[in-house]
Amino acid sequence: MAILVPGGAGYIGSHTVDRLIEKGYDVVVADNLATGHLDSVNKNAKFYEGDIRDADFLDKIFDNEKIDGVIHFAANSIVPESMEKPLKYFDNNTGGMITLLEAMQRHNVNNIIFSSTAATYGEPESIPVKESDSQVPTNPYGESKLMMEKMMKWADVAYGIKYTALRYFNVGGAKMDGSIGEDHGPETHLIPIILQVAQGTRDKLQIFGTDYPTKDGTNVRDYVHVVDLADAHILALDRLMKGGDSQAFNLGSSTGFSNKEMLETARKVTGKEIPSEDAPRRPGDPSTLVADSTKAREVLGWKPQHDNVEDIIASAWTWTQKHPHGYED
Repeated sequence: MAILVPGGAGYIGSHTVDRLIEKGYDVVVADNLATGHLDSVNKNAKFYEGDIRDADFLDKIFDNEKIDGVIHFAANSIVPESMEKPLKYFDNNTGGMITLLEAMQRHNVNNIIFSSTAATYGEPESIPVKESDSQVPTNPYGESKLMMEKMMKWADVAYGIKYTALRYFNVGGAKMDGSIGEDHGPETHLIPIILQVAQGTRDKLQIFGTDYPTKDGTNVRDYVHVVDLADAHILALDRLMKGGDSQAFNLGSSTGFSNKEMLETARKVTGKEIPSEDAPRRPGDPSTLVADSTKAREVLGWKPQHDNVEDIIASAWTWTQKHPHGYED
């Protein structure tokens, strides 16, 4: 039994591939390496370089490998860029899902775990956010992911392709030994940016928006460790493989931390000063996103092992110190 992981050379994908292999799965990775890193892919995985919007490329994989399930990560995911280039996001994210589901139908593969996002909710109607809450995205990235969820719903109705949409909130950290971690270009995520300042490769942290209706005026987010997130994907896959129905789950710690609180925690963990400055809000950023992840814990049996933000930042700091220039090292 092999699991196909589109986007398996990316940050979350590579950690999930690593955990799948640790648990004894055969893994096939498909990635065009536009933002992923070949060095992040566990050497025991089989790797195909190509774009999932290419139907011939996907047919080659499904013809060559006995694929029993798909864990789908391949997507663009930068909110500010999606505001500037919305059609890029609908082409790559939404278009890629169409081609992938068509290939799964042709090859009779009926289980898919999807890397969705809290961005599908937009500005939440209540905190913490529940799976049943309204989904009204405030940016094209979130809109593209919501469209992908709806495509899977109708593919289930029409073709019996069962899916699990995992809506995660903010992801951080790295494998505990620092061998794989987060490396984007350009980097837009808070924790690695803070740590780049800590190591001296970035001058200062910009805090985008200090006038939000939050405890200190800065964005509040719910952080989950990338390894815990990877484990949730595997639990969801196991559930589908055993005949589970199509569902969506929030993945988060259910605790919110502001940008300023994350900065202070990073100063404590690293022992560095980490200069910062206030900056204007970024378009499309909701003020507060905190998950109600009760359903994932009850239905999937998900038990995060690293849900302390100090642990998350410390593991990311280990990666940063071992790889000061990311995978270029």
